Amino acid sequence: MTIYYAHSGDRLDKSDWQTMLDHAFSTARLAAKMADPFGLQKAAFVAGLFHDIGKYSTKFQQRLEGKNIAVDHSTAGAIQLLNITNGHDKGMAELISYAILGHHTGLPDRSNETNACYNRRILQPSQLDTVWEKDISPEISGLSPEMVKQFSGGLKEIAFSYAFMGRMIFSCLVDADFKDTEAFYARIGQISPDREWPQLNEVIDLFITRFEKYMAGLPKKGEINQLRANILSYVRQGAKRGAGLFTLTVPTGGGKTLASLGFALDHAKQHGHRRIIYAIPFTSIIDQTSAIFRSVLGDEYVLEHHAAMDAEISGAANTEQKNKLKLATEDWIAPVVVTTTVQLFESLFSARSSRARKLHHIAGSIIILDEAQTLPRHLLLPIMRVIDELASHYGCTIVLCTATQPMLGRRIGFEKGLLIEGRELAPDPLHLAGKLARTQIKYGGIMDNAALVEALRINSQILIVVNSRRHALELYNLAKEAGISGLVHLTTRHYAVDRRRILTDIRNRLETGEHCRLISTSLIEAGVDVDFPVGFRAEAGLDQIIQTAGRVNREGKRKKEDSLVTVFSCPDYAPPREIKDLIGDMGRIIGNHDNIASPMAVEDYFREVYWRLADGLDEKKILDRFILSKNTTDFAYRKVSTDFRMIENGMAPVIIAIEDRAKKAVEMLRVKDIPSSKIARELQGYIVQIPPKDRDALIRNGQARFEEPELRGDQFAVLQKNDFYQDDVGLIWENYDHLSVDDMII
Repeated sequence: MTIYYAHSGDRLDKSDWQTMLDHAFSTARLAAKMADPFGLQKAAFVAGLFHDIGKYSTKFQQRLEGKNIAVDHSTAGAIQLLNITNGHDKGMAELISYAILGHHTGLPDRSNETNACYNRRILQPSQLDTVWEKDISPEISGLSPEMVKQFSGGLKEIAFSYAFMGRMIFSCLVDADFKDTEAFYARIGQISPDREWPQLNEVIDLFITRFEKYMAGLPKKGEINQLRANILSYVRQGAKRGAGLFTLTVPTGGGKTLASLGFALDHAKQHGHRRIIYAIPFTSIIDQTSAIFRSVLGDEYVLEHHAAMDAEISGAANTEQKNKLKLATEDWIAPVVVTTTVQLFESLFSARSSRARKLHHIAGSIIILDEAQTLPRHLLLPIMRVIDELASHYGCTIVLCTATQPMLGRRIGFEKGLLIEGRELAPDPLHLAGKLARTQIKYGGIMDNAALVEALRINSQILIVVNSRRHALELYNLAKEAGISGLVHLTTRHYAVDRRRILTDIRNRLETGEHCRLISTSLIEAGVDVDFPVGFRAEAGLDQIIQTAGRVNREGKRKKEDSLVTVFSCPDYAPPREIKDLIGDMGRIIGNHDNIASPMAVEDYFREVYWRLADGLDEKKILDRFILSKNTTDFAYRKVSTDFRMIENGMAPVIIAIEDRAKKAVEMLRVKDIPSSKIARELQGYIVQIPPKDRDALIRNGQARFEEPELRGDQFAVLQKNDFYQDDVGLIWENYDHLSVDDMII
């Protein structure tokens, strides 16, 4: 009888090759183990069993032997599974078949204009040796899990639940397939990868001990510190409550980061959660949160994963640690993961196997959504739907953590909201808002740049937040011309690595009492730990204004009446469309509240925002892409993956290769064997995003160019005139029609 192989080895007699029989059952068992915590083990086992049946073909075996022929081995398993199932099992087989079809190229759409869609692929003729049936001996029955009995709501809600269940099966399959293949090659001589991270339940007592020791070492004197201690104690008591959805509404400076960590540790101890995932909206603040968690729990237990961090992994001090971190970012197996909301939610809606691998490890987690008010409103309904799905069917506890709670609870007029009534963890948010109020917000009316320059002059430490990079730059230049000292400019004109240095300098100046007159865009607002005596904020949404106020008198060391946050309008700089609409929302509720920073005002504001947006809360119609009818699915996984983008800025990247690390990464572009993806990660922290037309002009005039276009295409646009990037203000791309300093030297 012919022996069929899944993977080749080095020996001519094939004695070190992996057989299909071994790979199919090893992958199936591993996938089932991964799916066991949420009851999908039978479906995952079948997915693993059938995923590579296409390798039972002469052509694929010839490919393993070295022939240069293309073979689709991912389709046959889906076809055969559909052929041998019927009744209720047929419906689950259809769901599993999406995962089988996509285990290399990504989850497909049911139908689209390409040959890669589900409907066209399952019509392909199958040329398999029937020996697969003897090897696999499939007896497929009872595939439908108990979970489906809990699916509720209308047909659209149930369809989403089925589609998400398909994602979880897909996650278990691709991760199991990858790990079994990896283990096979490790057995035949390659270095065995280090995937060893402790389980959370193995270290939870250690974590709690370290947390309590850390908290005991913090200052206890003063009203603010005592209030923080009371908040922490109350929040930790809430950890005994049943798993599910929670809100944590604590004003800035109330210690919500540590309070949420304390809750997560106690809650995991109480309910046996598998890991803690802390999701943060901006990479500009992820460093400080990760640093806190590492200092509390230990460096070796915390995985930090976001786009900029991928580059830092590549530059880790030793190869062993680098490889371990790289592997962990693929599957999130660490006990504590600090990531971005973009990484989290785009993974949950992605069709790509590389991103979906981690999904089954998200199940059974405690997920803290920090600064929850920043969740993008154009995707709010699908985000809420997946939050509910994780909490209802996959054992997750999810905490919406913020000073300005975005009112996502279900109520009349917002029937699609979350069931979070009575699930607040903080003690009396209204009372806390009064106790922790350390600023006064006032309206300053119209303030042009001359008025703002005067404000900079009379305050040695001051924060001014405006709505655009153009306004920030022009205000900075005017203040500089006026001879004002201690000016700091902070916007996305600086690349990320530079911004982190600037923030460190700002904190040092504030602490030592040096002049620190900061002009910034909104990137300073959410969660950045700085403490200014006064602030000014260009008109924006109420949540943004309150977040700016959170950077003023943060530690409560000054009198409230002296810590003013002045909201101003600037007619010379029209706000972006979205902010203009939010200003309108605030205008409609502001007369109803004496204190616009109160929780009641915030609630009123968000109710107004959501009422106005209505259908715009699912702008891309994500939820309409999952259709279920008569036990047949029409799921557009790939279309959703493309459309679900939390950040859509329409900008083009320019690489600033001034520092040695960036220069070395650019040099790597010449090396054919180094993947572009690896180099892109290296350069992530050295990019400035600018309008595409302006990047085109830089390239046209020779100030920037695509490096190694024959090898890399138009992926890597690198600035050539480095004097266009200035230490104080970053990239000045608007000067592309002018000669650089170097060009003027004869």
